[in-house]
Amino acid sequence: MATFLYRLGRLAFRRRRLVTLLWIVVVAGLGLGAVKTSGSASDSFTIPGSQSQRALDLLGKEFPQASADGASARIVFETADGRKLTAGSAKKEVASLVTGLKTAPQVASVSDPYLSGAVSKDGTIAYTQVTYKVAQAEVSTAAKDALHKVAEEGDKAGLTVSMGGNAVKEKAESGASELIGLAVAAVALVITFGSLAAAGLPLLTAIFGVAMAMLSITIATHLWNLSSSAPTLALMLGLAVAIDYALFIVSRYRNELKDGHDPEEAVGRALGTAGSAVVFAGLTVIIALAGLSVIGIRMMTDIGLSAAFAVALAVLIALTLLPAMLGFAGTRIFEGRLKTRRMRRLEHGHGMPMGVRWANFVTRNPVKMLAVSVVGLLALAVPALSLETAMPDDSVAAPGSSARIAYDTVTKGFGAGYNGPLTVVVDARAGDGAKSAAGDAVTLLKKMDDVASVSPAQFNASGDVALIRVVPDSSPNSQATIDLVSNIRDQGTSYQSDSGAVLMVTGLTALDIDVSAKLSDALVPYLAVVVGLALVLLLLVFRSLLVPLKAALGFLLSLAATLGVVVAVFQWGWFAGALGVDQTSPIVSVLPIFLVGVVFGLAMDYEVFLVTRMREAYVHGAEPTEAVVAGFRHSARVVTAAAVIMISVFGGFLLDDVALIKSIGLGLASAVLFDAFVVRMTLVPAVMTLLGRRAWALPKWLDRLLPDVDVEGEKLQHALAERQNDGQNPQRQSSRDQEPDGQHEPLAPASPGRS
Repeated sequence: MATFLYRLGRLAFRRRRLVTLLWIVVVAGLGLGAVKTSGSASDSFTIPGSQSQRALDLLGKEFPQASADGASARIVFETADGRKLTAGSAKKEVASLVTGLKTAPQVASVSDPYLSGAVSKDGTIAYTQVTYKVAQAEVSTAAKDALHKVAEEGDKAGLTVSMGGNAVKEKAESGASELIGLAVAAVALVITFGSLAAAGLPLLTAIFGVAMAMLSITIATHLWNLSSSAPTLALMLGLAVAIDYALFIVSRYRNELKDGHDPEEAVGRALGTAGSAVVFAGLTVIIALAGLSVIGIRMMTDIGLSAAFAVALAVLIALTLLPAMLGFAGTRIFEGRLKTRRMRRLEHGHGMPMGVRWANFVTRNPVKMLAVSVVGLLALAVPALSLETAMPDDSVAAPGSSARIAYDTVTKGFGAGYNGPLTVVVDARAGDGAKSAAGDAVTLLKKMDDVASVSPAQFNASGDVALIRVVPDSSPNSQATIDLVSNIRDQGTSYQSDSGAVLMVTGLTALDIDVSAKLSDALVPYLAVVVGLALVLLLLVFRSLLVPLKAALGFLLSLAATLGVVVAVFQWGWFAGALGVDQTSPIVSVLPIFLVGVVFGLAMDYEVFLVTRMREAYVHGAEPTEAVVAGFRHSARVVTAAAVIMISVFGGFLLDDVALIKSIGLGLASAVLFDAFVVRMTLVPAVMTLLGRRAWALPKWLDRLLPDVDVEGEKLQHALAERQNDGQNPQRQSSRDQEPDGQHEPLAPASPGRS
């Protein structure tokens, strides 16, 4: 691995113009393809095999006019002056607006609030349900304009009009958080290197890679209708890891230049060592993200594979385009007037870096530091024991938004359950008594707890499938509603034996409940798959049993602490005001499993970069404790900068108004903070010091079985040293030159640097 990357780095350095041109051509081609394609993204969850999905598929077949899988909108009308919506001009205005909606583009059906009982008891609130012929992503601008026109005309008539539902959701605007992350990253890179040239290269290659990923995902959306959330995560992770990978390679390149190597040789050595760490760090992230596909929910698969693709591009660009860019920069990578006096003293070998001081402190007090780290993380993890999860609805929409106002208005006028009605399907195709079976179902549903109302059964054209609308007393995300759905399904077994018909529950609320349950059930298997595969990968990297195990246990501690912080803020309300969280609510169901995948990959990044330098020093003869300090001497500064960059990128999402985005931002930023500064920078050196040589122990039988991937570059160093000795011994070099072709494949000789 190291030797191959060494040659790849030098090749990219020598052919820098060709390599750069090829990448530019690829980006231009992707840009042209993205412009000429038009795809649609989707936010819908599909759960193949679940009862709610089977019922939804049946409704699509038997009730095509209902457009069961189409987008929907809820228009809520309220009088500001206490007038009744049941008489006079107010009623005429509402009726006129509802009638107008029936002719709006893409509309399949519009409910009449006066016929469907959607008027509050005091007559001041009413709502209409609009169903579309197309899915959410395909709702046209004209259709949305028709909704906004209703709101405008209602306001002119003295009505307060608010709208909820997925049809009115606007595409999330991105860019502010990424710009903040880039700005902080630029500052961190300048502080780390003290040079604009050195700081600019990671940013340039990162932007290049992210642009490629976004263009590729745009084209893929046209082909596969990817989730609308896929580009956001790919952008966020692609930007963070691309900067980090370039940061480590540029840092190693500068060290090689400082050791007296010419630029081309320095690039080769940097890629042969730091590049190997980048490859395996990238693989751990890719494994963790691609593992989201085992959950069985298409949206999670889209998100995971898209983000994994962005990370793979970041690795590829770091190994090819970055060496070419370093070829253009040459020794100018050192130039800059932004270095502090302390940085200049350290470059000349005077003074001790802060990372070395910290490593010495930890290695002198390993037991105390280990105890403080573990106890602190466990204390932060305590709130995670109270974790509750649910899918987000309009109750967690931004305060003051139309969706939030609509939700609160319906709750005030009718009750929280009207925001999440259940659709019960009676499938009597296998029997004869469809009407009696539907009647029995209505009677059964009315007797259940937490039921506010049950509508009469509606039959399909053939009269063998019935649709019943059930409104719970409780809110869609409440435990009472979850229990109601479970109770209906439990009663379905005895109901089927008595009537011969199948009773199923579906609708958005039931789908959300099923998604939450499936995500919860998948968490442990997903964690096992991801951690298991990554442990095998780390076993290959470090050729040790204890180092990968320690890495996984450290990750579990940082994950638990992260979940504790998220629960404390968003579920318990701690520091909620400071973070702009206006209300507490269950944690979004996708967040825990999402954090497992993303955080594990990022945590292993720091593990690979930091411990690889420790192993490199150890295999070159350093004592275990000396190897720990050596790893910090070479990596602590860049690991710190990488962590600051990631925290800034993720922390920027705390500025978003949406609670879901805030929770993702806080979770990822907290995870990087805990894992980088507590686990990797404190717990790891403490454990490595206590283990001593045992940390690198590996059974001989296993050592013989494992391939030697040479991540630390030991074989490369020996090959380069042997090559140098051959150059100093003409007689030995002559004998080697006489070897037959194919018996000896020399490394490319060093050539003068070209800047």
